[in-house]
Amino acid sequence: MISNPSRHCTVELQALPSRIGQVRRIVSAQLRYWHLDPLIDRAALGVTELLTNVHRHAQPDKTCTVELELLLDRLTVSVRDHDPRLPVVEDITDPGTLATCGRGLAMVAAVSESWGAQPDGESGKVVWFTLPTTGATRERAARPPRRVTADQGVRLFPEVVAVDGRAPAHAPARSAVVG
Repeated sequence: MISNPSRHCTVELQALPSRIGQVRRIVSAQLRYWHLDPLIDRAALGVTELLTNVHRHAQPDKTCTVELELLLDRLTVSVRDHDPRLPVVEDITDPGTLATCGRGLAMVAAVSESWGAQPDGESGKVVWFTLPTTGATRERAARPPRRVTADQGVRLFPEVVAVDGRAPAHAPARSAVVG
């Protein structure tokens, strides 16, 4: 159980190209809300790469859950999907590999403090990365808070958000559907 729900955010979605951009904006808005603006670019890039991998490789479906968790001095971003196959980091120094497989996990490794993948239950996995928050909150404290308005197309909810048009079964009463 998370003791401080304002430091935990979950988004359930179908990993489709149109949804990946929405989740990137949600992640950015949530990090602004937590006053972690300096982490936005790396977190958005990492989550984009992980969701792109789900879109390209996950079987049997593209349903996944993105989770942001801020504990002490570390932000953890994870993506759970229903495909039990663990990812493999390709050698991006080989031009042939880069052309056919992309750079997803190598990019995640490059922008994060640490990353990993592990089985999640009987069918599925979770791929995660961490970013240190040390210094991020001090830098942010010197500036006034920025507000995200409804006309910017992003609504902040620290609980559970369904992006694919249906609320998740375990959603609390205050969850929202972004459509």
